[in-house]
Amino acid sequence: MTKSLKMLAPALLLLLVFGAVAHAEPLALPTVSVGVGKVSKPADVTVILQIFFMMTVLSLAPSLLMMTTSFTRIVVVLSFLRSAIGTQQAPSNQIVIGLSLFLTFFIMAPTWQQINTQALQPYKAQTISQEEAVKRGMAPLRKFMLAQVREKDLALFLSLSKLPRPRNADDIPTMTLIPAYVVSELKTAFQIGFLIYIPFLVLDMVVASVLMSMGMMMLPPVMISLPFKILLFVLVDGWGLVIGSLVKSFG
Repeated sequence: MTKSLKMLAPALLLLLVFGAVAHAEPLALPTVSVGVGKVSKPADVTVILQIFFMMTVLSLAPSLLMMTTSFTRIVVVLSFLRSAIGTQQAPSNQIVIGLSLFLTFFIMAPTWQQINTQALQPYKAQTISQEEAVKRGMAPLRKFMLAQVREKDLALFLSLSKLPRPRNADDIPTMTLIPAYVVSELKTAFQIGFLIYIPFLVLDMVVASVLMSMGMMMLPPVMISLPFKILLFVLVDGWGLVIGSLVKSFG
């Protein structure tokens, strides 16, 4: 757990690169004052805009974490799994989201390690500029998204953006790549969810047919099939199969 969080930290810290990050200096406790007045120097306006931009980036950090990583596919598939079994709130939303986050840390660890090595550490050592750090930091993330995005979805957003046809992957704007990647992840998650539903749907149909043949039409089939679905899921090591398939799908 600690190692995963350490892998996440560089990626989150990289978001601060978009704001004004001061060069490394001895830690000092700042004084904070809040007031309203006229701006006398252009530098004051620049600082205000930088603080506003940094707060905006920090507020978007959770969305960036979900939309540019493997989180979307994982959480949708786990939600489908819970619905297919029919256990309502078991596992709870907190467990589903927590498991999705830690699986995301595990899958994205190599990408975040590249961001840390190629962008964050050189920037902290003051060997590259902010612009270069942003460029280097986006490269591993773009490579990950390009490996997962579908060409059809990418072509859709390129046509919607009305941009010239890109000559190669480097010419694709990041703001076009991200929505195409999210749509591709949703489509893949729904396909996996469909495959998960099939065995449980067959079991529901078998139980409903047996109850109807026995004349127990007033007894809800879901009430009878739920224990059998849980038993089937446990016997085939369902969690291992689903999680293993999810992780391997990003290979």
